[in-house]
Amino acid sequence: MKSVHTAGTLARVPNQPKTPRRDIRVTDGDWADLGERAAAAGTDRTKVIVALIRWYLRRPGATLPERPPARGGH
Repeated sequence: MKSVHTAGTLARVPNQPKTPRRDIRVTDGDWADLGERAAAAGTDRTKVIVALIRWYLRRPGATLPERPPARGGH
């Protein structure tokens, strides 16, 4: 495994992941909030995004991920 430095963290990633990386454009604030809210729910950004994509495409068995409680009027 190699180390990858992203946004102030050092993480281990597999040499050959099961799925290819995809690039998307998201504001810094939304990306940070998604990371914080996903972590608080015991998951991560990737799992939330993949669940949303599978639900949007009406894949069999796909469900929307649980939304975190509203905070600060958002």
